[in-house]
Amino acid sequence: MTRVAALDLGRRRVGIAVSDPTGSLATPWRSVTGEGTAAEVATRVTHALRGFDDEHPVRQVVVGLPVHLDGRAHNAAPRAQAVVQAMATQTGWTVVLQDERLTSVEAEQRLAVLEANWRKRKAKLDAAAAAVILQEYLDTQDRR
Repeated sequence: MTRVAALDLGRRRVGIAVSDPTGSLATPWRSVTGEGTAAEVATRVTHALRGFDDEHPVRQVVVGLPVHLDGRAHNAAPRAQAVVQAMATQTGWTVVLQDERLTSVEAEQRLAVLEANWRKRKAKLDAAAAAVILQEYLDTQDRR
């Protein structure tokens, strides 16, 4: 089996989450720097994911697509699309976009229950948002 990963793209940090080997449960993993071109970000994320787990490697990536509440594409959407294209080209993996509306809000609310210190929450927020994106994606997949 292979794992699925998800990215919450930010200009400063990219949150990364990974699924369990069955593709059922998303877990926040880590963050990497989000600075640079789409190709540079794709390379950085790909390098991190290739070192994740040899027995159950990541071969599919879900990238959060920034969308306004009314459904219009956010001005950061072209960058997400460029990262998708760069990752697919660099790796040959399946890379898809997933609507990320309100995922950071949900991640912040979940973290607030576990961690009162906002500085500690902020450090974990990007990976937690990626986990929300990934779980929403996994929940819509047919796992027969």
